[in-house]
Amino acid sequence: MSVRSLRPARRGPRPVAAVPVAVLLVTGLLLTGCAGTADTADNVGSAPGGTATGSPDTAASEGPTGASAPEAQTVEPQTVEPQEISGLGPETHARIPETTGQAVVVRGADMDSDSSVVMVYERDPVTGWRRISDRWPAHNAREGWTDDHVEGDLRSPIGVFDLTDAGGKLPDPGSKLPYDRGRAFEAEGTGFEGESLEGTFDYVIAINYNRVPGTTPLDWTRPLGQEKGGGIWLHVDHGGPTQGCVALPRWRMRELLRTLDPAKRPVVVMGDAASLSL
Repeated sequence: MSVRSLRPARRGPRPVAAVPVAVLLVTGLLLTGCAGTADTADNVGSAPGGTATGSPDTAASEGPTGASAPEAQTVEPQTVEPQEISGLGPETHARIPETTGQAVVVRGADMDSDSSVVMVYERDPVTGWRRISDRWPAHNAREGWTDDHVEGDLRSPIGVFDLTDAGGKLPDPGSKLPYDRGRAFEAEGTGFEGESLEGTFDYVIAINYNRVPGTTPLDWTRPLGQEKGGGIWLHVDHGGPTQGCVALPRWRMRELLRTLDPAKRPVVVMGDAASLSL
């Protein structure tokens, strides 16, 4: 903004005279009004909504209300609580090795029931266990479950057991576990309800109860003694209760053989619902 002289202009040279004090004051006031400070009337209405706008330096250092920007707050990292397998109590969870990444959970209806449900889980190092299968119907021993299995009691043993070896009468369907095929996987006769046992051992996975890991399921060595039973397998369901094994539909056995990975050290967690909840 320019300031006009208070005297008429003269032609030709003229001596330099001191500028009156009044002129300096007026000039100072006018220049102050062009500076755009927040307290002048000229500045009101220069921003949307009739609010005053500050200088670029002020806008960069102040928040929306003109106050100093708050100091940055430290955000605490959130802790992820690993998921556990549903229905298993602390004692049962403690029996699953830390190195295990896969678990086949066989849950019986009650201590004396010969029917059960099977679900497969995998463990992520950070988020914990997650279910990777549907609920599969299954059969277990005719008299149910026991935590002290003996030969001929017609009960399935309760516990957490490794799964390391597989086999069957039929060709390997794509098992990741070592698979032993042979004609010795033969089932004959009838079950407790008169059903045919043919094809029961077409696919089997040995449960490491009273057996030597790393051997064919047909190895009958009993480290705990013959009186503690053995030959406890996951095998094809024949439509009725078993003598101690867990039996699944044929196509579920194929799926399980393709899923279990020895690198993830799979286990079976088996028992009645009340025992597993401990």
